[in-house]
Amino acid sequence: MAETAVGFVLNYLTPLLTEEANLLGSVHSEVLAIKLELESIQCFLKDADKKAESEENTSHGVKVWVKQLREVSFRIEDVVDEYIFYLAQHPRRQSGFFDSVYKFAGCVAKLKPRHRISTQIRILKKEVCEISERSTRYRFHTLGERSATTHTDVSWYDPRKAAIYLEEAEVVGIESQKAKLSGWLLDEKQSQRTVISVVGMGGLGKTTLAKQVYDSVKDNFDCHAWIAVSQSYQKEDVLKNVIKKFCEGREEPIPEGIEAMDEEALTKKLREYLRQKRYVVSFDDVWNDNFWGDIEHALLDHGNGARIMITSRKMNVTDFCKISASVYVHEMQHLQPEKARELFYKRVFKSEEESQCPADLLKLSDKIVDKCHGVPLAIVAIAGLLSTKTKTVDEWTKLHDSLSSELVDDPYLKSITKILSLSYNDLPHHLKSCFMYFAMYPEDYSIRCSRIIQQWIAEGFVEEKKNKTLEEVASKYLTELINRSLVQISRFHHITGKVRDCRVHDLMREVVVRKMEDSSFCHVISGNESTFRGLITRRLSFVQSSFDVLHNADQICQVRSVLNFNTGDGILLDMSILITQTKNFKLLKLLDFEDGPLTHVHEDVGNLFHLRYLSLRNTKVEMLPRSIGKLVNLETLDLKHSLVFELPGEIYRLCKLRHLLGYNRDYASFGIDWTKGIKIKAGIGCLKFLQKLYLVEINEIGVIKELGKLTQLRKLGIFKLGREDGKILCQCIEKMELLETLEVTAMSEDDFIDLEYMSSPPKYIRSLWLKGRLRKLPEWITKLRNLSRIGINWSKLRDDPLEILKRQHNLVELHIEDNAYDGEKLQFEDGVFPRLKTLRLRNLSGLSSIIIEERALSNLEQLYLGPSPHMKEVPLGICHLKTLKDLKVFEMPDEFLDDMRSEVVEHIPFRCRF
Repeated sequence: MAETAVGFVLNYLTPLLTEEANLLGSVHSEVLAIKLELESIQCFLKDADKKAESEENTSHGVKVWVKQLREVSFRIEDVVDEYIFYLAQHPRRQSGFFDSVYKFAGCVAKLKPRHRISTQIRILKKEVCEISERSTRYRFHTLGERSATTHTDVSWYDPRKAAIYLEEAEVVGIESQKAKLSGWLLDEKQSQRTVISVVGMGGLGKTTLAKQVYDSVKDNFDCHAWIAVSQSYQKEDVLKNVIKKFCEGREEPIPEGIEAMDEEALTKKLREYLRQKRYVVSFDDVWNDNFWGDIEHALLDHGNGARIMITSRKMNVTDFCKISASVYVHEMQHLQPEKARELFYKRVFKSEEESQCPADLLKLSDKIVDKCHGVPLAIVAIAGLLSTKTKTVDEWTKLHDSLSSELVDDPYLKSITKILSLSYNDLPHHLKSCFMYFAMYPEDYSIRCSRIIQQWIAEGFVEEKKNKTLEEVASKYLTELINRSLVQISRFHHITGKVRDCRVHDLMREVVVRKMEDSSFCHVISGNESTFRGLITRRLSFVQSSFDVLHNADQICQVRSVLNFNTGDGILLDMSILITQTKNFKLLKLLDFEDGPLTHVHEDVGNLFHLRYLSLRNTKVEMLPRSIGKLVNLETLDLKHSLVFELPGEIYRLCKLRHLLGYNRDYASFGIDWTKGIKIKAGIGCLKFLQKLYLVEINEIGVIKELGKLTQLRKLGIFKLGREDGKILCQCIEKMELLETLEVTAMSEDDFIDLEYMSSPPKYIRSLWLKGRLRKLPEWITKLRNLSRIGINWSKLRDDPLEILKRQHNLVELHIEDNAYDGEKLQFEDGVFPRLKTLRLRNLSGLSSIIIEERALSNLEQLYLGPSPHMKEVPLGICHLKTLKDLKVFEMPDEFLDDMRSEVVEHIPFRCRF
């Protein structure tokens, strides 16, 4: 909307005018005048946007006014970026904004650059002034006329405590429904393949109910999978995902070659995999009536109680299932009034004790809840909005009155959409941009938090804060969006509770897509669309669509970002179309090709001077062109799971680079060399702003010394480290005071890593992974007061590692694996590891006994054991593990398995892998 566009361009102009104090007189005054005029307009833009979105006929003039203001903001941004590019190409002889503009690159023939830029600025100033003058006819309300409580400061819950957050976000009133579905899924009398369908309109909580039931029953099956389907699924992709999820659940390697298989081969592979297995698979958000026909033959019916759960808005999705499967249908109902109020109170008063509503707000609460018609998503959204407001009658009355006009025509979907829009409209302009970014992703897409955070930063959405990194500020933005119930958590770390992936509800996404396209924020090109219909857009999102459409995009303004979501083999991505054949992409800031069928990076990518974010993750790209060194503004280079294993020397010119990520893994191999990283050469020390460097191979002592210059690192991963290089590496690590994650891997399973030379290790280290031979555990580990996760592999320690590790009282995850310890006994002493939740003792061939004393491992939830061929009995004292939820045993001796059937472990759910 206009507020967002103007706010963004003001953020552009302010530092420019401050830093360039010696602008040439007249041009400086013109730029300053534009800034001041925009600031005067900004105070009533929230009201202007609201009126522009109104469906009243009288709003047409306002819509035109908002559109003109937005477009002139885009042009101002373009002029600024062109100037910045010019400065880089022609260093200034003197300081000043337009000092060297006489030689501006790319100017029209025979037209002096200074005159051209000055002319552009003066035209823009005139347009801004005219737009400002026309605003008076619409009688916009300024911010000063709004309630002083509109932007009440709120203390948010930290969503990293994901387990608690998810419990709060659960839909109330579903206990009986959960029991009903669980009964169908676990019915031992029903041996036939059974389909359970959960149907109802969007926002009723189908996914929430199905996911809770699925999580509670999945361990009763040999294999399980949760699959998000959405409207535009591909058969092959669905089958591949089912295979992958089954394998992940059983911790098995994904079958080789499935990415290249067609539908017939995938069906055959899945049938072979499921032989003699009892499975459960849940397909979430199915729209296609013929979906069952696409999966029926791949999901075998062995008469052993296989279960398939489907959620859908359409009642007839399961009609075709009845021919070849037993079918149960559960139709979601709207919440009863008392349950709707319970959910509303829980969300509005989540920071108050017992979710009590003040007496003076009870009647208003009932009125607001009634307007939501028992739809959980609507209740959660409006409650999230109210939770940020002052809890007064005046504030709530104002909100209720604005809702009243929105809920007249359609009591369900239309009203929900408008309620959700209210939550969006209440966001500050910088969060609106961040939130709209979610709609650039496909429906039902689970978005990696680190990915979207880095994209926000590249776009310039994130404001700098004193003593905070941009990543930390952006994380707070995401936290606020989650706490406003606009963004949902889709995955979190099972130990730390940190949010890993997030998404927006499909109903909310529909709201945002409309706003996104109306505001020229982004245009989504999907499916078989053959022409580019938008004239003005700042971003393009390709969803299963070719770049060829850009041949017809000559009239669009400068595009700043391109996101690709083409994953099918039938679409080939040609980067040259973006870079060389279309003139309107020279100011690109972001290119994301993750998961795309890209094999080559065009040499002309180096001409994208403003590029800040380049992701080639999970592509088939094998090398980077030397021109990559021209991308001096690049901040993120993501090469994970690509085929790039060596970087050109020019990479070290990228002095602003913050994230350099790259490695690939051979999932068919479980040796120390199953992960392959990027070879690093001399020059890495020039990248002084690096925060993440993972995973890299360094085999030159001079290059290792350069790591000491990277004092901003938060995450460092090194593999193939020589024993003789350990001392130098330790000296470098001591200089990395902000380091949080460290991973070091030896040359091979038989090679030593020597890391005993640190007296003052970085105090913020939370995760430590050492892979390779160790003479002993480094003593400096005892100084890591913030350490929460540690793993040692292939260490072949003779001394009990617990003697050092037991001093780490904050550990929540401990891995001792792959013959990390050669001893016969591990003893967990009384009171040791009070916070540990996950303990993995895998592949310890010499281990014969484990002793767990009383009050040891008092909060342990997951225990992984084996193979340990000499261990004949279950751990002595395992009965003390009252909190243990999951015991996984891998290839243990028959005597051990017999002992597992004793009464001492009857309270522990366990699974065996033979």
